Amino acid sequence: MAATTPKQAVSVFQEFRAMFYVLGPNESSFRSVEEVPDYVDKATPLFITLVLLEVIIKWAQKKHFSFLHSDDIASLSAGVFSRIPDVISRSVEISAYIYVWNNYRMLELPWDSSWTWFLTFIGVDFGYYWFHRMAHEINFLWAGHQAHHSSEHYNLLTALRQSILQKFASWIFYLPLALCIPPSIFAVHLQFNLLYQFWIHTEVIENLGPLEFILNTPSHHRVHHGRNRYCIDKNYGGTLIIWDRIFGTFAAEKDKVVYGLTHPINTFESLKVQFHHCVYIWSIFWTTPGFVNKLSVMFKGPGWAPGKPRLGLIEEIPEITGKEVPFNRKLPSYMYIYVIVHFALMMGFYVDLTTSKYTLSQVTLLLRVGYIVLTLTSIGFLMDQRPEMAFMESARCYAFLALQKFGYLEVHSALLSTTYEIPSPKILICTNCFGLFGELP
Repeated sequence: MAATTPKQAVSVFQEFRAMFYVLGPNESSFRSVEEVPDYVDKATPLFITLVLLEVIIKWAQKKHFSFLHSDDIASLSAGVFSRIPDVISRSVEISAYIYVWNNYRMLELPWDSSWTWFLTFIGVDFGYYWFHRMAHEINFLWAGHQAHHSSEHYNLLTALRQSILQKFASWIFYLPLALCIPPSIFAVHLQFNLLYQFWIHTEVIENLGPLEFILNTPSHHRVHHGRNRYCIDKNYGGTLIIWDRIFGTFAAEKDKVVYGLTHPINTFESLKVQFHHCVYIWSIFWTTPGFVNKLSVMFKGPGWAPGKPRLGLIEEIPEITGKEVPFNRKLPSYMYIYVIVHFALMMGFYVDLTTSKYTLSQVTLLLRVGYIVLTLTSIGFLMDQRPEMAFMESARCYAFLALQKFGYLEVHSALLSTTYEIPSPKILICTNCFGLFGELP
């Protein structure tokens, strides 16, 4: 099938059902990868709608909540980070799958068969279970996955806190499917499996009755995100919870779940959220004596050390007292507004980048990606109130002005160009950082 084959249109109702994995084979089977809709990209309005609905329900339930606090912005920042590789190149998971399919397939199941569709549903979820489990049990894989667990809050925005590194390892666990299942069907279920896991990141849904036995639910996934001892290394399922029940990694929700890493990193800075465990592994690798022990640092669990079991000792995980307070740094109102405004402007550049990436030169593409990374890093410094924040934000402002002057931030998207221009007031907001954060150090 030619690469120019148009993607199939998806109605709003179909997109909504895709988020809950209730699109049938007859409306989500395609002959070629090029025809497969971008379900994840098209889900953005639904993400926003569900996030707002969650806020309304929490307000109605009179639960304590805040909207777009620093942790939420850190989650959104991680979500942007995680999508950067897909902006620069084709998805690693799909590319690797197509390569194996083209060169090593043993059988070609029919793309338009319901049996193929359901077999792929089971196969993708089974592959996800084992990837997810290994991402917790193998230290160098945990270095990527830990970013998703670093939030000490649990809401729908937490679902967007994804790792930029994770996708470079997860594809391996799906390759056996490429021996017989067409890439187009795999591409559909890979997206459905991801979309399904968005809505289970919430506390407003308590229990789903009989569905709890088969499906991964908010209750089961709250356990997975907990740092209580009974929560550690439990409930790895994507859509189905049956794999955890079969392989002995299931735990039901009981005590109040306290979220986050067992050793909190206490930062909202994007680069540290993404890469702090890589730095930790590097340090432990060189200080651990013996070649075999060095390999164990990489391939055994995050809690392993010489003389300990492969996954470490559960007794060494700090006990939960119930008095833990999520990490936060209260921002002055003016700084909070400044962060929100500039995060929104950055999102405008990011959306334009994703919609116009095929029309941009390599230089423009890389400069925009660099500016987005710089912006996310600077915003993290501001939210952490680090001493270097004035220098970092000033550098970002100079970069903004330079890129804007030479046309590298020119908006290309037809949608954004009518609503998102860059007039002088926005430049004034940027240069005003000197007044907000002081002179250069």
